[in-house]
Amino acid sequence: MEDNLNASRSAELDLRSKRCDLPWKKRKRRRITWASTLLGGRTVLSKEDNERICRVGPNTPMGNVFRRFWLPVCTSAQLPEADCDPLRVRLVGENLVAFRDSTGAVGLVQENCPHRGASLALGRVEDNGIRCLYHGWKFGRDGTLQDAPNCSMRAIKSTVRARAYPVREEGGLVWAYLGPKEKQPPFTRYAFMDAPEPNRTVIRINVNANYLQLVEGGFDSSHVGILHSNIARPGWMNATFTPNPDKDNPAVLAVEDNDPELELSETDFGFYYAAFRTDRRSGDAQLNVRVVPFIMPSTRIIPAPTTLYTVFETPADDEHTSTFIVIHGKAPVDRAKNIALLGLDDPKVYSERDCMYRATWDDRFGQDRQRLQESWSGLNGIEQEDAAMSLSMGPIIDRSQEHLVPADRAVVALRKMLLRSAKNVEQGGDPVAMPGDVTDVGAPDTFIASSARTTWQELSPGHWKNAESANA
Repeated sequence: MEDNLNASRSAELDLRSKRCDLPWKKRKRRRITWASTLLGGRTVLSKEDNERICRVGPNTPMGNVFRRFWLPVCTSAQLPEADCDPLRVRLVGENLVAFRDSTGAVGLVQENCPHRGASLALGRVEDNGIRCLYHGWKFGRDGTLQDAPNCSMRAIKSTVRARAYPVREEGGLVWAYLGPKEKQPPFTRYAFMDAPEPNRTVIRINVNANYLQLVEGGFDSSHVGILHSNIARPGWMNATFTPNPDKDNPAVLAVEDNDPELELSETDFGFYYAAFRTDRRSGDAQLNVRVVPFIMPSTRIIPAPTTLYTVFETPADDEHTSTFIVIHGKAPVDRAKNIALLGLDDPKVYSERDCMYRATWDDRFGQDRQRLQESWSGLNGIEQEDAAMSLSMGPIIDRSQEHLVPADRAVVALRKMLLRSAKNVEQGGDPVAMPGDVTDVGAPDTFIASSARTTWQELSPGHWKNAESANA
């Protein structure tokens, strides 16, 4: 009986194999195989790995990974002048205060005064330091205790320090390194740092969701033509496609194909992934390829026809993220236009005063259900649509319940890279990729001949790793 059962199973498998060889199945054959691998469980995160990758507080595996990189703290505009108001900062689970001293240099210190714990964010910024209101203790940018009016012991100044972190200011952002001193890497440089001031604008958005939900949205090419239908493929309601002529919009698609094929290759900063979309108008003779880099630990560069969007998803803590978007190009950038394009010109949703994204379930994240007759989402702008999806999942989504498909390939790759980095750091090593100078890293979005698909890496500069590709 067992022999009969085995023979039956063998015949069934043979039949399935033959079905996959049918001519009209050939294009999907690789996809079916890959989807089976995904659904087999190896690339769906376990509850344990989901906790491991999402928690970023002090002494957590992923928190220790983030602390090995220079991270955006705030925008330069949030500290507009010397001795201006200090700024409370929440960064990878730590409460900090950023301030610009009398020389114009920025410091980043612990929020609670080392004396009795009052918040330095209420303090006076003066005489090249920040002074606690409670007892007047004053600290310099390096954490040195400069004055302690209620203590005449001279030794106090050499024995007490505020915790302070190295700071850099570049490209309209304030950056800090929170990791071990002996592991401090060279400062990472991006192309936007060399852009003239008029050709660059910086936008900060604080979102009440885990960083990974926001990062993953940026490495999901298939959602662009679906969630952002009104922008990406005008005419979708009439089953027609006319390319959007807006040259400043990063959600514009050159062709209509919501099931792009993805390829990935590792680099010394993370990886590139290429999304290939078939141009039906050319009779399948050419492909549109959109290449997006993942720069460790949570950065992406998104192409628009005339600008590049460099996006940093910086964890404030496990359930809150600061998104920093830097838009730059060869011509002056219209800040007001880009804020409107993102949907951030609605005061009910966002305020530049505190950078908070305010939409919640109380107002369906700003969705207007009446507009669904003409709008795919009922939301206004790219950021409104992206933020609503991440917020709707809850603060931290349980990824063990997902059903992944080939379009999620880049998402799977970034999860694996982050978890590999956490393991390396736990064992005393380094994250798997450490970006240095990435000023030559861009995000090509162009057409290539279908026959030239294997040459897509030539569209991007070096940084390629000789090690095993992320395709594996």
